[in-house]
Amino acid sequence: MTAATIPRVHPLRDSVTMLRRNLKRMLRYPSMTVMLVGMPVVFLLLFVYVFGGTLGAGLGGGGGRAEYANYVTPAIILMTVMSAVQGTAISIAMDMTEGIITRFRTMHIARVSVLTGHVLGSVLQGLFAVAIVIGVALLVGFRPEAGPLGWLATTGFLAFMTFAFVWLCVALGLKSKTVETASNAPMPLILLPFLGSGFVPTESMPAGLRWFAEHQPFTPIIETLRGLLMNEPIGGHVWIATAWCAAIALGGYLWSKRLYNRQS
Repeated sequence: MTAATIPRVHPLRDSVTMLRRNLKRMLRYPSMTVMLVGMPVVFLLLFVYVFGGTLGAGLGGGGGRAEYANYVTPAIILMTVMSAVQGTAISIAMDMTEGIITRFRTMHIARVSVLTGHVLGSVLQGLFAVAIVIGVALLVGFRPEAGPLGWLATTGFLAFMTFAFVWLCVALGLKSKTVETASNAPMPLILLPFLGSGFVPTESMPAGLRWFAEHQPFTPIIETLRGLLMNEPIGGHVWIATAWCAAIALGGYLWSKRLYNRQS
C-alpha cells in the first residue's frame, strides 16, 4: 500500500469513538462512579450534621447548620471534581498496565483521540457526580441564590475546572507504573481543599497556614464557586481561579502528550 492509498485519520471521529468506549466502560462498572461520589457525600453529611452547628455559628450573623451548608457546599463540589478526576488516573493506568494503550498506538487512528476520549468522558462523569452531590446538598439545607445566568456560569466554570484537572490526572495515570500508584498520586488534590477557605474562613487560621490558604489555587476556585452559587460579588477571585485552571490544563496537556508519545 502506497502513501497515497493509506486512509486518512479523522481526529474528531476517532475521539468520539474513544469517548463512547469510555462511557460504555463507566456504565459497565457503575461501582467506580458510586465510589467516587460516595466520599464527597459522606463529607457533606459529616460537616453539615456533625460540625455544622458549631462551625456555622462561627461564621457570624447567627448562622447554624443551614448557613454552614451554604458555606461548605462549594468546597464539597470541588472535592467531588477532584474525586472524579482521580478515577481518570486510575482508568488510564488500567489501560497502560493491560496493554490497551500500546495496542491503540499500532492502530490507524488519531493518536490524540485516545487521550481525548478519556478527557471528555471524565469531564462528563465529573459533571454528573457534581449534579448528584448538589442534589444531596439541597436535601440537607443548601439554598443557592443563583439565577439562570448564575447557574450557566457555574456550569461553564465547573466544566473548565474539571477539564484542567483531568489533563493533570491523565499525566499522573500515564506516569504511574501500577493502578495502586495511580490511585494514590491525585490524593493531594482531595486534601488541599481542607487547607483553603472551603470549610472555615482563612481569617481564623494561624498566620503561616493562612498565607498558604490564601495563595493556593483551590481558595480562589472555592470563592468563585461560592460567589456564583450564592449570587455574591466574586471580585478578582474568578480571574485568579481561571488563570490557575488554564495553567494546570496547559501543563497537564503538555506533560500527558510527552508521556504518551514516549516510546514504550
